[in-house]
Amino acid sequence: PSAGHIRSAVRIAHWDETHFGKMGSYYINRTFFFDVHPPLGKMLIGLAGHLSGYNGSFSFLKPGQNYESHNYLGMRGFCAFLGSWLPPFAFLIVLELSRSLSAAALAASLIILDTGCLTLSQYILLDPILMFFIMGAVLCMVKFHAISSRPFTFLWWLWLSLTGVNLAGAMGVKFVGLFAVVYVGLNTVRDLWTMMGNLSLTLVIFQHFAARVLCLILLPLVLYVVSFAVHFSVLNQSGPGDGFFSSSFQSRLIGNNLHNASMPEHLAYGSLITMKSLRTAAGYLHSHGHLYPEGVGARQQQVYPAAPVEFVHHGDIIRLEHKMTRRNLHSHHREAPLSKKHLQVTAYGTNGTGDTNDCWRIETSGGSGKVKVLRSQIRLQHLVTGCMLGSSGKALPKWGWEQGEVTCSPYHRETPSTQWNVEDHENPRLPNISVSILKPTFLEILVESHIVMVRANSGLKPKEHEVTSKPWHWPINFQGLRFSGVNETDIRIYLLGNPVIWWLNLICLGLFAFLALCAAVCLQRGILYPMYFSENCHVLLEGGGQLMVGWMLHYCPFYFMGRILYFHHYFPAMLFSCMLTGEFHLCILCGFLTYCSTSFTATFYPFSFYLFHPLAYGMVGSFADQAQSPMSGLRWMESWDF
Repeated sequence: PSAGHIRSAVRIAHWDETHFGKMGSYYINRTFFFDVHPPLGKMLIGLAGHLSGYNGSFSFLKPGQNYESHNYLGMRGFCAFLGSWLPPFAFLIVLELSRSLSAAALAASLIILDTGCLTLSQYILLDPILMFFIMGAVLCMVKFHAISSRPFTFLWWLWLSLTGVNLAGAMGVKFVGLFAVVYVGLNTVRDLWTMMGNLSLTLVIFQHFAARVLCLILLPLVLYVVSFAVHFSVLNQSGPGDGFFSSSFQSRLIGNNLHNASMPEHLAYGSLITMKSLRTAAGYLHSHGHLYPEGVGARQQQVYPAAPVEFVHHGDIIRLEHKMTRRNLHSHHREAPLSKKHLQVTAYGTNGTGDTNDCWRIETSGGSGKVKVLRSQIRLQHLVTGCMLGSSGKALPKWGWEQGEVTCSPYHRETPSTQWNVEDHENPRLPNISVSILKPTFLEILVESHIVMVRANSGLKPKEHEVTSKPWHWPINFQGLRFSGVNETDIRIYLLGNPVIWWLNLICLGLFAFLALCAAVCLQRGILYPMYFSENCHVLLEGGGQLMVGWMLHYCPFYFMGRILYFHHYFPAMLFSCMLTGEFHLCILCGFLTYCSTSFTATFYPFSFYLFHPLAYGMVGSFADQAQSPMSGLRWMESWDF
């Protein structure tokens, strides 16, 4: 691409920059939002923007949007800075594992010359931050292992502690950072198991165990929790993420209707209430006066009045009357409009008069006591049919204004779909209290945040026309991901790994598994082979084995995930495959083959990067399937759509 094209590509927002750049803006403006990932990565992006003079005013509406005069380069520069550490980390890791400068240099070169890593590292994304912490944890782990013969020295404690710090960073950016925790944990268990073979080290083994618990469990956990404490402290103003959380959580946010509000503490007969579903972002129980097919629930409900004041308790049988229409919340033996195994919920009766199908038994999560506003989680069981009032999560057609479907579920298991809380409460006969005394504790909001994140993460579904992928696509570089631009006149960025490097990595993964098996059989059978090859077999089984396990831990779990997956999820595993290729390529090959391999590396890999570098820096003009395109002839797979 020309310099002009590169400058134009730099000035526009690409792909998920519209998410993570916007979230950085939220931190600068202290506006609460919700994301499926832990907060550390977004906080660091926001901090980088703040320190570089960005004021958080860019809208980040869609990919391709021009940044104009907004100072966004600090956030991009921060991500690029962390991404630039990946090759040095790979070099030091492979050097420590193989003691081969050539192997280390090759591993670092593969990452430098990969167009995919380059693309991810130059934009406002979580991936370079995540990979920085993962590689940092692996480097510190191998450095710690290298000085295991000098336990409890300063450097020993330093590398062990830094391993824990980087594990906390990886977990704090994305939940997949847990794969790195498992990886380090397995290596730690192996080390301790080896030490247990020395019967003279009983007390020392306990000290080693305590040190690892302190630095690899407690330290990361404390740092992880601290990141959430900072997150909640900074984001103290109401924003677009309020509705994903409970009413009590929202009461702590400045600008939210519940912040510093006052209302009666306990629910009583004759009260006017608002009920909110505990299902993530499900909304309120709502009704209206229109008689469209198969009704809905009720938003503001009035508990059937009685005098004198009598509080509502667990197990009470109640009726809910909609204030505006004077109809009762009602269910009967008819199918719900969308969820066919559920029963229909509608509004029924005139001026509060209905029938026995309007009666509901109220249940609290504790199973006893009064119903408390904001805090009590309640369920409503239909007295006649026995089903539970719930939110199905489905949207009604246009005749229902695309509102959420309210049904009566035949399933009695406690789930957020059938749990509700009282968010607003009016009763002139009861004294009001400030809801500030009902605010949740830090531990409660920490637990709630994780529950909401896990539920939302597992429920992620592809949007219309969105390109998704399957795990088997990734190692073969089957399909890339369009970052920006869809037309010939657009500047197009396309996330795709350097195919020469990726396919070489795939070959080396297979050869490593085969040769490792052969070497293991030879060692077990006592078969002798030349000293040079014996030494390299040890490197293969030790260092290469560690890297192979790292690749598997960061790749194989995606086969068991039910959520939507994208190509960029493979890149942490790809780093391990590059390091394994470096170790395999130059630790096993010898003599003339090593010379040829080095020459091949010095010429062909850089040339492959030269061919495919427009994918990362920007393409314009005809697509690759057209003869006049500068990328013509480089579309080696039909699934590549650049």
